[in-house]
Amino acid sequence: MTPLVQAEQAVLGSVFLDPSQLDHLSPWLRPDHFYRPAHAALYAAMLKLRADGHPATTGKTGVPIPLSWVTDTLREASPRTRGLTASYAHSLISACPRPTHAPVYGRMVLEGAIHRSVTQHAIRLHQAARADAVRGGVEETVHHAQILSDVLADLAHRWGTEPRPVQPPSPITSPAQRTQPIDEHVLADEEFLLGCISARPEQLLDVVGWLHPGDFADAGHQQIYRALGALHHRGEPIDQLTVLWETQRRGALSDGTLDAERVLRICDPLSLSGVAEHFGEQVVQASLVRTAAASARQVRELADDESLAPGRLIGYALHALGPLDEVRRRLRVASGAEPAPPRRVGPSAAAPPDARIDAARSRSRPHATTASAPATTAAPRSPAPDRPIRRSPS
Repeated sequence: MTPLVQAEQAVLGSVFLDPSQLDHLSPWLRPDHFYRPAHAALYAAMLKLRADGHPATTGKTGVPIPLSWVTDTLREASPRTRGLTASYAHSLISACPRPTHAPVYGRMVLEGAIHRSVTQHAIRLHQAARADAVRGGVEETVHHAQILSDVLADLAHRWGTEPRPVQPPSPITSPAQRTQPIDEHVLADEEFLLGCISARPEQLLDVVGWLHPGDFADAGHQQIYRALGALHHRGEPIDQLTVLWETQRRGALSDGTLDAERVLRICDPLSLSGVAEHFGEQVVQASLVRTAAASARQVRELADDESLAPGRLIGYALHALGPLDEVRRRLRVASGAEPAPPRRVGPSAAAPPDARIDAARSRSRPHATTASAPATTAAPRSPAPDRPIRRSPS
């Protein structure tokens, strides 16, 4: 028998012995927090009898508990589950060390429920992401991602903490996962996007605000997109050769990420043309699905760690969902559902202060130091002897 099952038995036994403990448990402990269905049915029956004004729940402290409290609870819970007998109720009573410790036992039950709930919703998010990867959409992934975020916020309030992301002290280590092959449609969309930008570099301004290099599934495509952005940022021309040279300067050719033939093929302006925004949105959608699957795996790894306290579990899980929330925001910007954030003006783009301008101008002026220096009488030099002029051989 696990400690969680023992805690559930202790909670029910304490309520059988002291029904007034429901006043401390009912505001935050629900029947679905119990792992065993029989325990959930018994606790739901206790709440039902308390709401109906059962004499055992309205009596004063110190008054003996009527036996009908146990029998009525079993009668109320029997239609919801099977196997409930009077002997099992007495075994629950004997499993309770101290009835006054019911809130502590209840928090143990809630802690187990938090781990189970986070695990279940992480699995659903991972399944939705895999299904959307096959269908080519993001609706189910976005839906289950929002559900997981809402569940974490609700569990945080029930546990008595604030739902805020907390970075784990060490990176989350997941077991070795089988590398999933990249879909051919995703690679094709990425190549189409890079080809559109290479053919019409002005389209880079339409996607640079919400499309990041990490959104590309292929490492080589990431390097080409970085090269395009660097060339555009420096104001240099963009064509096949300049992109190839920039990727070489970034080491993408030497480390084997790219080869010259591939770069020239992708950046060929005669191969294709189209609207970069359309293909960019497709790339971000595919990135959202991959990020959701990775975040779901991390959250599930956290929830499987029983030694992790609920407060830390919720904070670490929200931190693991941070990259997914960031991709969701950029997808809303790409689709027009959310306005793009204003671009910050860096200190280099602002005009320099007047003092710096004056200092630069003063350094650029020639200083007439020889005129102000006192004149000194130099000794006359003897004229150099005439030397024949020689020419080097041509």
